Amino acid sequence: MKDLIKNLQLGLLVVILISTVIAVFLEISSMYQLRDITLADLLLMFLYLEVLAMVRVFWEQQSISITLPLLIAITALSRFIILQGKEMDPSSLMYEAGAILLIAIAIVVMRFRHSSKLGLNKKK
Repeated sequence: MKDLIKNLQLGLLVVILISTVIAVFLEISSMYQLRDITLADLLLMFLYLEVLAMVRVFWEQQSISITLPLLIAITALSRFIILQGKEMDPSSLMYEAGAILLIAIAIVVMRFRHSSKLGLNKKK
């Protein structure tokens, strides 16, 4: 059963990898056809890059650090804010910016939770 689950994980990982690579090429093709590159396009490319990094880390370590999905969430929220443009409700902008801040704080807490600088026990 354990081997079956591991093989399913690796199979799904390959599907995610292939899908992400296809999405990158489609995005590059779209930018080329439109002859326009926007900040939203660049942030989308960063999302793809972070997904590829997460695939690589999972392939090498057979586990995913919680930090990578949090970084992807920050990039996705940033892209969402940019795509909404100037017609966005200011209160929505504050909520989304607050979500980015909370995720960033979570990343800092996760990174320093075993830090000797804070006087906490080191990770064993």
